[in-house]
Amino acid sequence: MKTSPFDLTGKVAIVTGGNGGIGLAMARGLARAGAAIAIAARDKSKSEAAAQELRAAGARCPFYSMQVESREACHATVAAVTGDFGRCDILINNAGMSIRKPPEQITEDEWRQVLDVNLSGAFFCAQAVHPHMKAARRGKIINIGSMYSLFGAPMVAPYAASKGGLVQLTRALATAWAADNIQVNAILPGWVDTDLTRRAREQIAGLHDLVLARTPAGRWGEPDDLAGAAVFLASAASDFVTGTTLAIDGGYSARG
Repeated sequence: MKTSPFDLTGKVAIVTGGNGGIGLAMARGLARAGAAIAIAARDKSKSEAAAQELRAAGARCPFYSMQVESREACHATVAAVTGDFGRCDILINNAGMSIRKPPEQITEDEWRQVLDVNLSGAFFCAQAVHPHMKAARRGKIINIGSMYSLFGAPMVAPYAASKGGLVQLTRALATAWAADNIQVNAILPGWVDTDLTRRAREQIAGLHDLVLARTPAGRWGEPDDLAGAAVFLASAASDFVTGTTLAIDGGYSARG
C-alpha cells in the first residue's frame, strides 16, 4: 500500500509562535501526521509547556527561544534546528501581534513593532530556511494571514497592512522559489477563539454576536480547525499548490 500523501513521518517543521492558540493547534496536527516540531517563540514557560504537551503525545519537540523581528535571531534559530535535526522541511510563519488604536494615534514605534513581527519576521524566517529547502529540492512554507488580509477595519491599520503584505509576500516567494520545488502558501484564519480574539471581544461591544451573524457556519472557529489545512499545505498532497490563500473562516469571507 502506498504511503498517504498526508504522511509527514520524518519531516521537521518549525512553527513560530507555536506555543499557543492556532500555532499550537497546527503543531499538534503536524505532529499527529508524523512530523517533528520545533517551537520557535519568545515566552519560555509557555513554550516549554507546549513542547512538553507534544512530547507527551509522542512527538519530538524542542523549544528554541527566538525574537522573530530580528533577522539574526531567525537565521540563528534555523541554523540550530538544522544542526539538531539535519533538515528543515516545513516552516509555519505564525508569530504575530496587534495593537488596537485609531490610525492617527499609532506611533512610529508601534507601527514598526507590528510590521516587524508580522511581516519582516516571516520574510527573515523564509530567507533562513530557503537554502536548506533548496538543497533538499523540497520545502513547504505556510504564512498565517488574517481576515484583515482581505478586509479593512478602523482600529487595526498596522495589523491589516502587515497581513495584507504577507499575502503579497506569499505570492512573491511562491513565484521566486517554485523552481526549487518549494511551495509557499497562506492560511487566512477567520474569527477563531484565541487569547487574541478574546481581548478583542472585551474591547468591542457586541463582537461575538456580530461574528456569529455573519459567519454561515454559525459559530466561532476553534484553533483545531486550522490543523487539517496546515497538514495539507505541509504535505505532498499540496505539491502542485503554491502562491494561494486558503481562508479557514466558516464562510465569513464568502458572504457579501
